[in-house]
Amino acid sequence: MSRRLVISGLSLWFLGLVLACITLILGLVWTPSVDNETMNAPAAQRIFYWHVPSAWASMLAFTCLFAGSIAWFWKRSEWGWKLHVAAAEAGMVFGLMAITSGPIWGHAEWGVAWDWTDVRINTFGILTALSAYLVIARRSQPDGDDTRDTFSAIGLFGFALVPLTYMATRWWQRRHPGPVVGPGGGGLEPSMATTMWFGVLAFVILFVGLLLIEWSILNAEQRISKIQTKMDGDV
Repeated sequence: MSRRLVISGLSLWFLGLVLACITLILGLVWTPSVDNETMNAPAAQRIFYWHVPSAWASMLAFTCLFAGSIAWFWKRSEWGWKLHVAAAEAGMVFGLMAITSGPIWGHAEWGVAWDWTDVRINTFGILTALSAYLVIARRSQPDGDDTRDTFSAIGLFGFALVPLTYMATRWWQRRHPGPVVGPGGGGLEPSMATTMWFGVLAFVILFVGLLLIEWSILNAEQRISKIQTKMDGDV
């Protein structure tokens, strides 16, 4: 089972990476540019097709982090803890993708890479920072119920920022563009929408692949820990 999990995870990760590269190429050379008269840096807008899918994948990871935190905090579910850990790793990876690509666009379009008065930008940054903290702190703390409870509580608290981040541009739009899909969305031209949804598919596949890889790593860590405990008891 573990071997199949690793193979499946690596296969999906590689497939998602290929599709993400295709998305980037489509965004750079195939998808038409936005209107030059409405944008200060229409060429920089093309990073949208990498930035938005990575942000959506990170939101999916934050949602899974919340689900895993609930499953562990109230049910002491081992799969819930594994989901918490794997989703925190994925949230950090895709969150960093989003907050490094966004400022490239922002600096070219707005003249500033990061606007500290924009709610969406800052709440998303906090979510990414929380994921990074959970990843780093878990590696520096001994595993145990108290440690898991603490990290799960952080995961539950952090999820409150997800709906706030999603609605921020509807309630307090500053520099960050408003929604382009969903309720209140401005819409996209067909070729733009095709490239964006292709990118979303690519990053969702990347996310699932990474989740399976992290899950298999956790399984291996637990097996090694059990072997070490048994060896220590035999000494």
